Amino acid sequence: MDQAEFRHHWVHGGSRRSRAAAVRSLAAPPALLPSGLPVDAHRRLRGPYTAANTVVRALVPEVLRRDAAPVRRYDIEVLSVAPELGDQVPNSRETLTSMALPAERTRYYARLRTKRIANGLAEFVRDALPPDGPRTLVVDNAEHAEATDVEFIAALVRRVDPARLTVVVCSGDGRPLDERLHSVLAARAKETALPTAQSVHSGGDAWSYVAGECLAEDADARAAYDALDPAERAALHDRRAAEVQAAGDFSYGLGAVPYHLERGGDPVGAALPVLLAAADHCLVNGFYDAVVDYGTRAFALLDGTGDDTLWWKFAVKQGLALSILSRTREAEEIYDRARLLSTDPAVHMACSYSTAMLYTRHNDPADRDEKKAKALLNGAVATASLLPDRVERAFQSAFYKNGRALVEVNLGDPVEALRLVTECVDDLDRQLEPEEHRLHRSVLKNNRARVYAGLGRLDEALADYAVVIEQDPNHAEHYLERGNILRRLGRTDEALADYARAMRLSPPFPEICYNRGDLRLSEGDTAGALADFDYVIDLEPDFVDAYVNRAGLHLDDGRLDAAVLDAEAGLALDPDNAYLHVVLGQVHAEGADHTAAEAAYDRAVAADPTLVTALSGRAAVRFENGRTDAALDDMCRAVDLAPDDPALRYNRAFLHQAREEWASALADLEIAAGLAPGDEDIAAALKTCRVKTGRA
Repeated sequence: MDQAEFRHHWVHGGSRRSRAAAVRSLAAPPALLPSGLPVDAHRRLRGPYTAANTVVRALVPEVLRRDAAPVRRYDIEVLSVAPELGDQVPNSRETLTSMALPAERTRYYARLRTKRIANGLAEFVRDALPPDGPRTLVVDNAEHAEATDVEFIAALVRRVDPARLTVVVCSGDGRPLDERLHSVLAARAKETALPTAQSVHSGGDAWSYVAGECLAEDADARAAYDALDPAERAALHDRRAAEVQAAGDFSYGLGAVPYHLERGGDPVGAALPVLLAAADHCLVNGFYDAVVDYGTRAFALLDGTGDDTLWWKFAVKQGLALSILSRTREAEEIYDRARLLSTDPAVHMACSYSTAMLYTRHNDPADRDEKKAKALLNGAVATASLLPDRVERAFQSAFYKNGRALVEVNLGDPVEALRLVTECVDDLDRQLEPEEHRLHRSVLKNNRARVYAGLGRLDEALADYAVVIEQDPNHAEHYLERGNILRRLGRTDEALADYARAMRLSPPFPEICYNRGDLRLSEGDTAGALADFDYVIDLEPDFVDAYVNRAGLHLDDGRLDAAVLDAEAGLALDPDNAYLHVVLGQVHAEGADHTAAEAAYDRAVAADPTLVTALSGRAAVRFENGRTDAALDDMCRAVDLAPDDPALRYNRAFLHQAREEWASALADLEIAAGLAPGDEDIAAALKTCRVKTGRA
């Protein structure tokens, strides 16, 4: 089979039985998983990462027998999706964040963490493929996949070679696929649409329907279930919940267990604790869509109970998850309701802080209000100062002052921010024991390092990073941030080492790889830079800056077609990107299509009138088009923007010479010669101009 014929597949519509028949007709390679069965992605089974959990738990034992290296490399990803494997897969990269007690957690994962995990899982599956030929992975119920599985399946389809692993994604017609998965399948999979499913009658009973998590398509079983009175249905759900719990799989507590308990005989008493535990787990792991789902379901059960204390336990998680997901209006509504329901100082402090973070961090820029955020945080600080418990008073005061420091940075007063954070660090070091609130004390020193860096006090920033890295050596972002500072100081080898360490400690993180590629490029390591930018785009096809840099590398190496492809891909994401329009201008100029080149440079200048490469490039093609005056106008603007660039001075002198403006040309060349005394072209032109002006 020709390589171009290998494709992933998307089979949609029909019943599960007809989809299975369609999959068999594809004549795909043998199944990847030992069971040979499709992987069910329905979130009702295991919640977040239902499909990924099934895949990973099936693969890990075999991979460990064959070669443990992929499991060690992707231990964070494996344990994030399948905690049940903790006895087989030690986590070698624990951080203060992952180990923090719930009461001491003040750092939460970024929204993009699940996308990084998905990319790591795709690499794990790729590296775990057996050596004896291609395999097939069939995933069904993709339309019901939780957001984490959507990212995982999309990463598999996008990044794994279908000649090695053919991914067959199946979905019914009941609900549309998540757009993120749909767009990947539309681009990379062969589509098979099946006729609308007819009712399936298999003679099942109510228990078989419940035992199948109410997912069976058997109309007889569903009818039997619907015919039961509510108490009988509840009893079946309780029975199934007990069975699933007895299996001992942690991840069932994120899916099937709460589903059945919510429909059992005591949903308030039995389901709410399970939903709370699920929300806790998902919050600390960064599965924020799931947190919102559990909270919404809990609120429905709590409605009318008057249990405001339990409501708040869900609400505080719900608000944080909504904030991180940029659903800030919904988050603020939760905090407003909490203030209405509660007189507890802890609730009001938390709401003041969380609302302030909406106004200084999470809201769209147009909806931010730093003064309102500062006022809210001042109230939280004042309340915290009245707490009777020594440890809690010290911690809460530092926590809210740290929030105020962020506001001061955003208000343009980094000196005040530094004072506040330093005060927090000193207060906690003085008032707490060394082992108390280790995570937040590390966060404070990390934040102070950032403020130092913003103030240009780089040595002091490095001193703080040395402390936090010693305390939290597996936290990747510390190395990324320190690497950026080391780069500013010109300590290239140390910066590269920090970037490499950060990449080893984290699931695939495109920003780290991009920074390393950019540094390699500045140091002349074009091969290393190109490899890094290739990987960034493989991880994140929407990373525009990587297209900019890679297009430039292709252009410099004469790969004009590749440069155009990257420029067009980047412009599809960012149509006003001036740098990419410059790339197209340079490509057209190389092909002597000066009209098209000038048009591309026009777009670049319109997008960024201060971009020197656009102005100088347009000047060159305008000159080629016989428009010397317009070319000189562009070069004059370019020189005004970068007066110490000898190449620009030389090029403007060339245009002056073309107009026989020898004195102006001489003035530019004398400055250029002073800036680049060893440049032979400048020296030769200078000699000519001196002769022309009688100054030889």
